[in-house]
Amino acid sequence: MNGLAVHEPPIASTSWRVALPHTTAAVPVARALVRTALAEREHSADCDTAELLTAELVANAVEHTSGSTPIELVVRLLPTGCQVEVHDADPEPPGDLTRPSPLGVPDPWQEHGRGLLLIRTLSSSCGHRPTESGKAVWFRLPGQRRPV
Repeated sequence: MNGLAVHEPPIASTSWRVALPHTTAAVPVARALVRTALAEREHSADCDTAELLTAELVANAVEHTSGSTPIELVVRLLPTGCQVEVHDADPEPPGDLTRPSPLGVPDPWQEHGRGLLLIRTLSSSCGHRPTESGKAVWFRLPGQRRPV
């Protein structure tokens, strides 16, 4: 190898982990937390999209799980964007998150049924995984340079 070899360590990720109440009041709190977290980095993900998808994950966790166990929001700022996870106590995976619904496009006249479609469509990747206390549902958004 000719010349000097330079190794620059990657920028470390930063993360937040917050317990939220198992109520609909958690949705605007989660949106505000994501907005605040994304303001930390110059090359962060699209804040509006991150807030929307976070609201969908938290609303789904509140609506589709029972009990009063808190929901946990985890926001990771990565050198390449961000990852948001919502943890809940129900081990059952979310339907139609990683594959389109066999029923096709949601009915535009219904109030429900578009959240997972939005997450699949607007995120760079998404999924779910089991945890010791239930499951984590997550999405990733790529980073983008903010205007100067």
